[in-house]
Amino acid sequence: MPVIDMRNGPLEHVVVDGDPDLAPLVFLHGGLGCLAAWGRFPARLAAATGRRALVYSRHGNGGSGPDPLPRTPRYMHEHAQDVLPELLDALGMHRPVLVGHSDGASIGLLYASAHPVEAVVGMGPHMYFEDENRMGIENARASYEAGPLAKKMAMVHDDPRGVFERWSGVWLSPPFRNWSIEDDLDVTAPVLVIQGDADEYGSLAQVDAVERAVRGPFRRLVPEGCDHYPHLVRPDLVIDTVGDFLAEHAQTVEVAR
Repeated sequence: MPVIDMRNGPLEHVVVDGDPDLAPLVFLHGGLGCLAAWGRFPARLAAATGRRALVYSRHGNGGSGPDPLPRTPRYMHEHAQDVLPELLDALGMHRPVLVGHSDGASIGLLYASAHPVEAVVGMGPHMYFEDENRMGIENARASYEAGPLAKKMAMVHDDPRGVFERWSGVWLSPPFRNWSIEDDLDVTAPVLVIQGDADEYGSLAQVDAVERAVRGPFRRLVPEGCDHYPHLVRPDLVIDTVGDFLAEHAQTVEVAR
């Protein structure tokens, strides 16, 4: 797997070919995710939209180097403000379409508040801590300790226990009870939010919070019976919706010219 050297250590990444004249897709995984955990979804979305795509694992996840920083409630801010800009500059990817899942969706919204992007697609974004977060993570911890989740994570992470403990530890820590990015967002780019109505890690109030916080065009998709992973459970629906959303945005830009 190709790696790129960053100030905080190497990151594994893959770049999918596409039209260089179109804004690239940049995939931002969730707290337990990584490059491999996306499966075929990035390549399928890239093919459907004709765009290049960057898929990578954050420090500590997948096959990237270890996370050099202590995990604090500001870890999503830190990645959006420091690591992601450095990575995109190094790869020459500018004004991207950010496709984020869970923590990655929050990172995408934070990045788009300070840097130009063509659009943000957020799946299961976190805007603030709520009790559904706690219950979902406690259930995940039980699954990890019982074995099923640990075996699944061991297939895609070099340090699966470290990934799980860093993620669950900070989310279940007392300081995280006051965590929120609602007052930190200043997004004018188009935003599409996709969240299943059976998401085990957050309520649909999170989607409402995104709509209140952003200032550009906003659309939501709530697939029925879908959990926290709409891109894996309903990939065709997600790909079609994202493709339509980006085509509409591109048309709007062309008309504005």
